[in-house]
Amino acid sequence: MFADDAATLPAQTPLSLYREIDRAEWAHLAAGTTLPLTETEIVQIRGLGDRLDMAEVREVYLPLSGLLSLYATATKRLGAETSSFLRDDDSTTPFVIAVAGSVAVGKSTISRLLRELVSRWPGTPRVELVTTDGFLYPNAELERRGLMDRKGFPESYDRRALVNFLTEVKSGAAEVRAPFYSHMRYDIVPDAHTTIRRPDVVIVEGLNVLQPSPSPSEMAISELFDFSIYVDADTSHISDWYVERFLALRRGAFSNPNSFFNVFAHLTDAEAVRMALGFWNDINLPNLEENVLPTKHQAKLVLEKGADHAVERVLLRKL
Repeated sequence: MFADDAATLPAQTPLSLYREIDRAEWAHLAAGTTLPLTETEIVQIRGLGDRLDMAEVREVYLPLSGLLSLYATATKRLGAETSSFLRDDDSTTPFVIAVAGSVAVGKSTISRLLRELVSRWPGTPRVELVTTDGFLYPNAELERRGLMDRKGFPESYDRRALVNFLTEVKSGAAEVRAPFYSHMRYDIVPDAHTTIRRPDVVIVEGLNVLQPSPSPSEMAISELFDFSIYVDADTSHISDWYVERFLALRRGAFSNPNSFFNVFAHLTDAEAVRMALGFWNDINLPNLEENVLPTKHQAKLVLEKGADHAVERVLLRKL
């Protein structure tokens, strides 16, 4: 082959572990499927700053619910067939879904929405939502370790407690308890717990759920998930959403005198923007770049959002 001949060959598409699906193609996968949620329910699910609407749910999250149902059904069938092969009782355990991504990217809203959609699958499965906030160390412990300014970084979580919790869930324990975190108090609430009693599906939402294990001898949290989702967006968009959310909280939750952030309630708009950008640039952006974003490739599915919070493209890992 001569150089001139090589120049006429078509460029080859780079190989990828993911199928890239644009929004229109993805939406078509749920064509004809009835949306089980009303507009009022969707408004109640929507978080601060999110622009979740009927079209977004129908075109993005209804197909995702269908895909998750497919995976959950196949996993349950494999568990039953394995038990049959071993001549043992069927010991199928909860199907566990992880939702990861940056602060302010909308993963909490997506997790709440998925909980509602999944609970409406045929058979009305029991679904629980757990956030990893409950596994942050209490503020007193963070202060002792000098980590209050790194709250949300991997080292600020009791990773062992989270692994033990998920191990019990995946082992089929009759009852498992998770610590309870108050966003109003910005701290773990002593003696308060979220109790999980053998649900069919568990959704685990958090910043660092796809983190690798700190050592080869320790289990990675991601090993305990059956399906994982990473919510992605351009960093500049997430920064804008973070500032918008801070301003909305200043007008709302921060005004509560019992709120940890009440000291910010009386800031001017300009002061609030400067404060929010300071938190973003000093804490949340470094955590995103150093710890959260590098785990994106661990996810089985990536939702790529545009500037208006709408999902523009879906990446699905090939089997």
